[in-house]
Amino acid sequence: MIDRRQWMVAGLALASAPLHAQARPFQLGMLMQADDERYSPQQLQKAFPEAPGGRSDGAAQIGLNDSAFALQAAGWKSAKLVTVEAPDAAALPAALAQLLQQGVQHIVLELPAAGVAAVAAAAKGKDVILFNAAAPDDVLRGAQCAANLFHTLPSDAMRMDAIAQLLVARKWSRPLLLYGTTPADRPLLAAWQRSAKRFGIKPLAERAFKLSNDPRERDQGNVRLLTADRDYDAVVVLDAQGEFARDTPFRTVLPRPVLGSSGLTAQAWSPFYERNGAPQLTRRFLRKSGRPMGSYDWASWIAARTAAEAASTYIKASVAQQVQALRQGSVAVDGYKGQRLSFRAWDGQLRQPLLLAHGDGVAEMAPLEGFLHPRTTLDTLGYDAPESACKAG
Repeated sequence: MIDRRQWMVAGLALASAPLHAQARPFQLGMLMQADDERYSPQQLQKAFPEAPGGRSDGAAQIGLNDSAFALQAAGWKSAKLVTVEAPDAAALPAALAQLLQQGVQHIVLELPAAGVAAVAAAAKGKDVILFNAAAPDDVLRGAQCAANLFHTLPSDAMRMDAIAQLLVARKWSRPLLLYGTTPADRPLLAAWQRSAKRFGIKPLAERAFKLSNDPRERDQGNVRLLTADRDYDAVVVLDAQGEFARDTPFRTVLPRPVLGSSGLTAQAWSPFYERNGAPQLTRRFLRKSGRPMGSYDWASWIAARTAAEAASTYIKASVAQQVQALRQGSVAVDGYKGQRLSFRAWDGQLRQPLLLAHGDGVAEMAPLEGFLHPRTTLDTLGYDAPESACKAG
């Protein structure tokens, strides 16, 4: 409920807002790629927990709606979502140019890692802030980072750190690791190996799996054979495609928990999260999009909220000054996770708790109790400043 004093303050802010803001709407761009395989009907039908559930422009629109009062109080006429879908990766620079020509200065990227890198390169030196909401790859936060590129989707490193923290907290010190061997699995395996070393976890065994129609390779895709011969505490499965991982729970030889790409997964969001106003956001998204809200949807929603917060709080500032404010942590947004969230100065990653979720609920929230950091416990998830390979921050 907004009282009379708040309305008066809002009216004063609107009256004193810059004329250029009063004359035009705040525009949030959203850039997609039509041939992104993750959003093909075949992939979406599989409903892997680590994959998108569908296009998230609806979540971005909800984020703008949630920020409408703050934008209007700051002097913006209205808020508008401008969506552009490039047919393929080669067309992304032209799609970016189209948004910039329309005066868009804040863009949510619903793109794979290669697309994010291409757009960031094309946007170098331009007055635009980019929000990566759909690529978890650590390289985008490291060697391929950019000063005006921010990340609202948790990185692979953050998710693996959350899994590792749970293993340590539960004293499951002897996990069995099952990992895929495709090129898409390599970043996930690298993230796990970093997390295992960071938290002192030594897997009892590491076994590669392979899904194949070749009868000679059938044993490499047999969960029971891969989980035999050892007495492990838990099974960590890493599968970028999700095909093998989805069949791992309840098929292991020993009755053990499964974590990683199936079973218990580390997520930015879960429709089963029931605290901090989460059910209201989940219901609003369900009404608008007709499906449950997932991590990729939340990442687009919080990106829209952040862009609106920066534009309304720093309405007289240049884009470069807004970038600086974001990297300094001066812009903080309520993500419905119990605390206000800000970005890391060194790699542009949004600090955030992660939900350790399964098919019917949320078991824990990371960082778990007992994991400390001199700055904030949220920085126990993902690359810390001394570890970062990003040179653009």
